[in-house]
Amino acid sequence: QVRLVESGGGLVLPGGSLRLSCAASERIFDSYAMGWFRQAPGKEREFVAAISWDGVNTNYADSVKGRFAISRRSAESTVYLQMNSLKPEDTAVYFCAARPVASANAGTYPYWGQGTQVTVSS
Repeated sequence: QVRLVESGGGLVLPGGSLRLSCAASERIFDSYAMGWFRQAPGKEREFVAAISWDGVNTNYADSVKGRFAISRRSAESTVYLQMNSLKPEDTAVYFCAARPVASANAGTYPYWGQGTQVTVSS
């Protein structure tokens, strides 16, 4: 059974930082690319960042480039999303997802976590 469990969300002031974590089943982690997506109320789910199975290649949405960083640690079967210089428009539920090859297309990911809420507000 494939499980993805996100954590680390919360309320943060504009300009602040958060680090999201996504713990994955060991069965898939070492061979799957991982992605982060987000969905704000009334909006479609959108791509945030992705990382290849070996951690060599990363890809970011233009809206988060230079502010967010995706990484992974095989020993912990965990992928991270470090979010800096947060803005109110970053407020959303953040989801991690897994597929064999990294992609920005949410519809191609077969495995998803339950999501964690990130709220950026003063």
